[in-house]
Amino acid sequence: MKYRLYLLKRRFENLFILPFIMVGRLRARLYPLHAEYQVYFFFPFYHTGGAEKVHALIAYVLKNRKSIVIFTRKSHNDGFRALFSDSGHDIIDISSYTDNKSRYWNNLIWRGVVSGHINRQRKQPMVFNGQCNFAYKCAPWVHSSVRQFELIHSFNSFSWIRIPFIPYYRSTVMISRKAMTDHYMQYMRLGIPDNLAARIRYIRNGIMTPQDVAPRETEGRPLSVIYVGRGTSEKRVHIILSIARACQEEGLPVKFTFVGDLSHLLKGRLPANCRATGNLNDPEEVDRHYRASDVLILTSSEEGFPMVVMEAMARGCIILSTQVGELTEHIMSNETGFMFSSITDEKTIEQEGVIWIRYLINHPEMCRDMSATCISYARRHFGIDQFEQEYRALLSS
Repeated sequence: MKYRLYLLKRRFENLFILPFIMVGRLRARLYPLHAEYQVYFFFPFYHTGGAEKVHALIAYVLKNRKSIVIFTRKSHNDGFRALFSDSGHDIIDISSYTDNKSRYWNNLIWRGVVSGHINRQRKQPMVFNGQCNFAYKCAPWVHSSVRQFELIHSFNSFSWIRIPFIPYYRSTVMISRKAMTDHYMQYMRLGIPDNLAARIRYIRNGIMTPQDVAPRETEGRPLSVIYVGRGTSEKRVHIILSIARACQEEGLPVKFTFVGDLSHLLKGRLPANCRATGNLNDPEEVDRHYRASDVLILTSSEEGFPMVVMEAMARGCIILSTQVGELTEHIMSNETGFMFSSITDEKTIEQEGVIWIRYLINHPEMCRDMSATCISYARRHFGIDQFEQEYRALLSS
């Protein structure tokens, strides 16, 4: 019953939006694209982030197809713009029209523009939506014969945004089995038909795993802990800072490195055992920081399965994390890392963080063995080959 209300709301909204769509369709007719595309990719951003890196990889593995990548939100930096460019696809950024609240009518018109370009192609393309709000709002206006696919990283706000638009998608890719379970439960609560739930499929993220990595030898030097990521609220970087301060007060030989755009969180607050690199766009520089670190720490309140975990493990880093998303499947205590006993109690996370860091400092042989396990585990489970095969199969089905 609740699901029907979502659909009814969408139909009423479409009646209001229709005049804007028609204006956009006219614009698409007057200013046609100069090429036709096999795939239309819709992504919000190209700035630095785990989701953005996954999106860039998906575009790259399909580089043999003539495609266009459309960005719809204003990115905070140029982080992964080059990675998208490496795919060889045409790239356009329409965020000045679609991400401007003071001129929201432009967003409505561009739904007509974009859907008009897609529908006017002589050969039917495919649409791939990488967790993009604008693409969901375009979905009803794309011809029903055009195959549309979506990617959801975790159970989050998009899990609700997408509800009225689920029928338009032939397949829904999820990167986390926990996210799949969470969505199945949501479908049951809302009364979403089983045939739509059957469209969900699992494709694990993949990376290029380096082959020249050796297990860590930490005896006789300070332990090195790294955080790589954004400074958004769910990452809870302030907990890592609290752990660093507690380690400093205890006199533990450990140093912390923060990689990412975290200036608004770290300015004037860094303990003496911490340093911040800022945002790094050079993959080789990020690789050097991983290789110089012994532990990757995550204190997130929610995750899917972060790319940084795969990248860090492949380079020998032990993982210290909260029990969120797909992490519980891959982080095994005393083998590939340690998991905090609580997700919500920040004080417990801080105390246990200090305990595990102290343990690794006092047991360098354990650090070496766990590092070796992480390397071999990453090579077995996170290779790019399976990732490539499954996405190619998805868009060829």
